[in-house]
Amino acid sequence: MSRIGKQPVPIPSGVTVTLEGQYVTVKGPKGELQREFPAEATFEQDGDAINVKRINDSRVARQRHGLCRSLLANMIEGVSSGFQRKLEIQGVGYRAQVKGKTLNLSVGYSHPVDIPAPDGIQFTAEGPTNVTVSGIDKELVGNTAARIRAVRPPEPFKGKGIRYQGEQVRRKAGKTGKK
Repeated sequence: MSRIGKQPVPIPSGVTVTLEGQYVTVKGPKGELQREFPAEATFEQDGDAINVKRINDSRVARQRHGLCRSLLANMIEGVSSGFQRKLEIQGVGYRAQVKGKTLNLSVGYSHPVDIPAPDGIQFTAEGPTNVTVSGIDKELVGNTAARIRAVRPPEPFKGKGIRYQGEQVRRKAGKTGKK
């Protein structure tokens, strides 16, 4: 039995969960999320919690048991409190600006890089070197932050580039020169 899958998912006050077979809708103060889950998982509402069960003990059903429980828990957390990823920009002259719903990055290229915000994502820039990506869908927040980081990933020699807050970049020694 999956250790994660057998834990019930608590439903906080202000959040409503609608179960229609494999289609789950979660509404909360921050918004609404919908998702269709695999057929190997079933959901049972028990008061103010939801239990995720699997239909049999096949390998695929066991694999998806914990996954479905985690996805449902992330949906409930997203509509109640939301998610955010913080990014840091390091490098001389590197900066970020938010213009409307577009993030404008100046990171050493001959042109600025514009990244439009997908629906449900907000960009905020705390100063020129810190960017926060926030939204209610954990998957979309993480993918958007990864797309921003991929514009200029941190390089190992000077550490310049875009990194997640708290990310440790392994540094390499440079050239030693002639003796």
